[in-house]
Amino acid sequence: MPLSVQRWKKPHHQLQKYWTLILAGAILALVFVIPVRLAIAIAQAPQPQAFLTLGGDPARENLTVELAHWYPYLEIWVSSPPEPEKTKKLFESANITAARLHIDLRAFDTVTNFTTLVPDFHRRGIQHLFLITSDFHMPRAKAIATLVLGSQGIAFTPLCVASNRPNESSFRIVRDICRSLFWIVTGRTGASLKSNLVLSENV
Repeated sequence: MPLSVQRWKKPHHQLQKYWTLILAGAILALVFVIPVRLAIAIAQAPQPQAFLTLGGDPARENLTVELAHWYPYLEIWVSSPPEPEKTKKLFESANITAARLHIDLRAFDTVTNFTTLVPDFHRRGIQHLFLITSDFHMPRAKAIATLVLGSQGIAFTPLCVASNRPNESSFRIVRDICRSLFWIVTGRTGASLKSNLVLSENV
């Protein structure tokens, strides 16, 4: 092998090794930091301070309406419902004021359901949420929320809506865990990679 090629391969190999160590260190740091941040959030806000309802099934919004009457001081975020006008009318008909309701349309999948709203929760000092979604969708939502919300010091209490759909595949959960980690490190969700792989997301 020519000497010039050997010289090029050696620093390239070292660079790869350093990146692997950095990535491993970052994941280890998250493993320790996120539980601590979640514990602090729970200690400072033992009761949920707002609702976060993931769009995709009107039954999720119906449960939110019901619970909103039990917790009349909590604000409500509905992330990317399929029919925003129907969502708005549903809450209006239940006498829930517009001041409490935030219909956010920036998200286009489950990861961005969380990442788009983190700044809003920070601005309002929210450290604990009710998280509402369907039972089949909850394992993936919880995995993402633990990473995205947990890394930002926001805890959540999950509330499931019953459905007759089968649980989502482990592949989808692992994929979105990777995307959540990517967001924590880079501030990007990896949505373009997901699109390139043509992985549909039905939420």
